[in-house]
Amino acid sequence: MCYDVNAQLDAQLKRAKRDGDEHAIQEIKKKLARETDLPLFHVSGFEHPKMLIYTNESPSYPIVSQWGLVPGWAHDKKDIWNKTLNARGETLFLKNSFKSSAKRKRCIIQVNGFYEHHHFGKERIPFYVSKKDGEPLSLAGLWNEWTDPETGEILNTFTIVTTEGNPMMAEIHNNPKLQGPRMPLILPEELEDQWLENYEEELAQAAIENLIKSYPETEMQAHSVGKLRGKNALGNVEEASELFEYEGVTSEY
Repeated sequence: MCYDVNAQLDAQLKRAKRDGDEHAIQEIKKKLARETDLPLFHVSGFEHPKMLIYTNESPSYPIVSQWGLVPGWAHDKKDIWNKTLNARGETLFLKNSFKSSAKRKRCIIQVNGFYEHHHFGKERIPFYVSKKDGEPLSLAGLWNEWTDPETGEILNTFTIVTTEGNPMMAEIHNNPKLQGPRMPLILPEELEDQWLENYEEELAQAAIENLIKSYPETEMQAHSVGKLRGKNALGNVEEASELFEYEGVTSEY
């Protein structure tokens, strides 16, 4: 699963910077970034933060979107968007909440890293997961524009796609209540454009399913951090992703 992330503006702008359009970068920093909740050193999806995403309709220039996808058929966002923070890659084209977006509205969310909990006895130990080279993670997602039938408000929302966890994530994400370890679908840079490609509808499912694979553990690292939940939670502060060791627990991978 992926319910907690670290997202800084520089990481969220990595894809926009590929084109080298400095005017566009400055415009995003001065105008668009103000509409987000950045910086997010630690945020839970249940807070529905506003972040930047790159869509198949705007692959180089980000838009502001809230975490928790609201499908077009929903009558009330509150009834659905806590349940759509993640979308299982194996069932994207089967679930009513996601299948329309899977075909036509895919996106990328660039973050510095994400947090996952390890079950150790009665304790839940949080870990921070990132790339070894320090580069942002490009998470595969789905998005949708939803119009509130009562107010007419247009809300842009997204979900993060998940897949089977790699061996490192199997060590960390060992929740006994879940069927197997999970992790967000991380796209290598060379496959980002394929995720955002506007495929003919009859070709979309096969093309997208071919991209749903676990990211190699050899390119990832993880370490335990301070509590993310409860009265001792550090909150949205830079120290949230710093190493914190727990007795008897492997602290670094």
